[in-house]
Amino acid sequence: MSPLLELRGVEKSFGAVQVLRGVDLSVRAGRVTALVGDNGAGKSTLVKGMAGIHLFDAGDYLFEGEPVKVTNPKDAAALGIEVVYQDLALCDNLDVVHNMFLGREMKRLRLVDEDTMEQRARETLDGLSVRTLKSVRTPVASLSGGQRQTVAIARAVLWNSKLVVLDEPTAALGVAQTEQVLRLVRRLADNGLGVLLISHNLNDVFEVADDIAVLYLGRMVGQIDAASTTRGRVVEAITTGVVPEGGAA
Repeated sequence: MSPLLELRGVEKSFGAVQVLRGVDLSVRAGRVTALVGDNGAGKSTLVKGMAGIHLFDAGDYLFEGEPVKVTNPKDAAALGIEVVYQDLALCDNLDVVHNMFLGREMKRLRLVDEDTMEQRARETLDGLSVRTLKSVRTPVASLSGGQRQTVAIARAVLWNSKLVVLDEPTAALGVAQTEQVLRLVRRLADNGLGVLLISHNLNDVFEVADDIAVLYLGRMVGQIDAASTTRGRVVEAITTGVVPEGGAA
């Protein structure tokens, strides 16, 4: 199966500091690809380049097998790439519906179409089998951390997205809420989307990931098939920059 997104030899420097060095990455539809690496490995820069926040200095960016130019977040969104950042960017004073449509409100006769927005919000949450939200009119301020993360992820898939990038989605969650979010992450891939999961938590990675991409000091060590490797091998790749024998896909 050809990759949904493929980066070939991408590079990025900030002044004299080279952050990404000839990085290759592929993400396939229907699979969860975990992006792991120590602090300073270049994960955030790579994701921001994919999202059009930073422009890559060199390399090829392919989406659905075709070369594309992503120069700003609108370009990424037009391709079907949605990023859920760690801060979630939710407004506490708005309800679930208005957060999901924030900045993209649907209108009818120049007025906000509340009924259609509410219906689409419910359909999206139902399609993801979300059962933890009693009402889409609940203010976000009253939601738990796991419920907030669910709203942010549902907003990302509302717009016919093809690839969802999740930046540390379980970082501030407890055990039960983490399990809830990981089930949702898995469901995204099972529904046919490509998922790129950035995480420091290898327990989470091994619970949901199909592939594990390891960055080390700005270069891609390799993409590893999660089912054919171990936590110890991934830790060794993260800390030494070398994939142990038997650990590469």
